[in-house]
Amino acid sequence: MNLFYQPGIPQGINHLDAKESRHAVRVLRMSEGDHLDLTDGKGYFYAAKIIKADSKKCAFEILEKKEVKRRGYSIHLAIAPTKNADRIEWLVEKAVEIGIEEISFMLCKNSERKVMNMERILKVAVSALKQSQQAWLPGINEMAPFAKIFNATADQKFIAHVDSTNPTHLHSLAQRNKKYLVLIGPEGDFSTEELDMAIQQHGFEKVSLGTNRLRTETAGLVAVQILVLING
Repeated sequence: MNLFYQPGIPQGINHLDAKESRHAVRVLRMSEGDHLDLTDGKGYFYAAKIIKADSKKCAFEILEKKEVKRRGYSIHLAIAPTKNADRIEWLVEKAVEIGIEEISFMLCKNSERKVMNMERILKVAVSALKQSQQAWLPGINEMAPFAKIFNATADQKFIAHVDSTNPTHLHSLAQRNKKYLVLIGPEGDFSTEELDMAIQQHGFEKVSLGTNRLRTETAGLVAVQILVLING
């Protein structure tokens, strides 16, 4: 099934954007009367039919609307982006496919990347949403200082950091059906001050993701997958 994305459906927009229109009409060679499957990324799937097969503005008529409820738990991953943009885009793609509610980008003391192309990140997320046939597009937050992440609310808050005093694995601490917030540091790891701020001042639990040393984007994906499996 080809799933198309139109976030403006709830506001009455009944056509695909130029890129989606071109894909439907020129690539898939869809025509008037053909069935169209859509999502608004806000929890709804739509069954529709094409009423104007225009490669720049493909218009449709909604035939059916189906609501998809939120999961009984939620995952918010806050991560310091990698210097290599491709690696963080890979993380966003895979995390969305697996299932995540929110992704935040943090500017830490040891961060090597201080600017994000958020338009590109959103495109990657939307593509992953369609690929995995989901109705909820995760919230994607722009780069913000490390301290700002503490404004987020969660039932369980974890900071991934491996050292000799940290033998506790995320899998052993995470409880089912909770609202999780997981912090993943930059390639140079969190500073001592950032660790103290999270643990001592804001109640984060320090956790390990295993004995192997993981790249930043790998650590982020491992954390998401562990929480999904715990709730599976």
